[in-house]
Amino acid sequence: MNINRRKFIQNSACLSATRAIACSPNSMMGASHSERTKIEKPVFIATWPFGKFSCEAAVKIANDSGSMLDAIEKGIWVTENDVKNASVGIGGIPNANGQVELDACIMSGPNHNAGSVAGIRGILHPISIARLVMESTPHVMLVGEGAKQFAIANGHPETNLLTTQQKENWQKWQTEQFEKSKKSKPKIDEDHHDTIAMLGLDSKGNLYGGCSTSGWGYKLAGRVGDSPIIGSGLYVDNQVGAAGATGLGENVMRHCGSFLVVEMMRQGASPTEACEMAVNRIAEIDPKNLGNLDINFIALNKAGQHGAAGTSKGFKYSVSSPAGSEVLNAKAMSEKAIGPEGGNRK
Repeated sequence: MNINRRKFIQNSACLSATRAIACSPNSMMGASHSERTKIEKPVFIATWPFGKFSCEAAVKIANDSGSMLDAIEKGIWVTENDVKNASVGIGGIPNANGQVELDACIMSGPNHNAGSVAGIRGILHPISIARLVMESTPHVMLVGEGAKQFAIANGHPETNLLTTQQKENWQKWQTEQFEKSKKSKPKIDEDHHDTIAMLGLDSKGNLYGGCSTSGWGYKLAGRVGDSPIIGSGLYVDNQVGAAGATGLGENVMRHCGSFLVVEMMRQGASPTEACEMAVNRIAEIDPKNLGNLDINFIALNKAGQHGAAGTSKGFKYSVSSPAGSEVLNAKAMSEKAIGPEGGNRK
């Protein structure tokens, strides 16, 4: 698609002119309720309704220990420990070979540091290994067997992550649904969750984030999606804000989706607007139509305002602070969201 140069320049000028207003916590014309409300800190937001339990744990940990990294890590533990959650941690859907492979990453805003693991097997808390990579190595990402051995060497025992139920489901998929499943895409909605992405802001205005997943169910062994990729599944810029993604990773990582959301906030967009703009921008250049992208974003800016938008039906996100917790509806995107000059290809 050819971008309308005049419209692009006009939009850029408008964003530049309103940036100071949009970024001010005291001037929120057009903002959603969650963006106008005064936010008590620390505040945490996470993808999906199940993220509420992780956010609530994070608030308590941050208040008790004063460590936001502890809060992000241990908050995500809650979801990684949930055997009923089929796409994060223990109980996650295995790959096509019947092996549970986990991905995770973590970011610290104040020093712009990051750690990540991908395709790690037999380790219960990949978010903790991602933090170890960030804090105790000169690297950003470890993968596969190397990541597993690093975890074991640092005191994390090997754990069987494949539950009896998921093993039975995998065996059924193998024998009855193989050909059909090869051609189908994962269902992503309120009842078919994937990924926890969590963002946090402390009382000093510092931002943090983490992400954890078992990825696409019955994926090819070794497949890695957006979740552990810095800038795709998670991005934190301590000067601006943070963003996280959930959905079909391939459609996020090809566009550095979370980085894009943060850059929209840098230009003056509110968190919800930034998520919408990122989805629209991706839809302009992606050959899939908007309804087939299955991408969703959450965002949190330095003022504590939060928002979310995405294409998955019923996408919700969770928010917790010392004032309480709630689950909010994300802004639902549709084919009409692009507008008459949009680049949505059929």
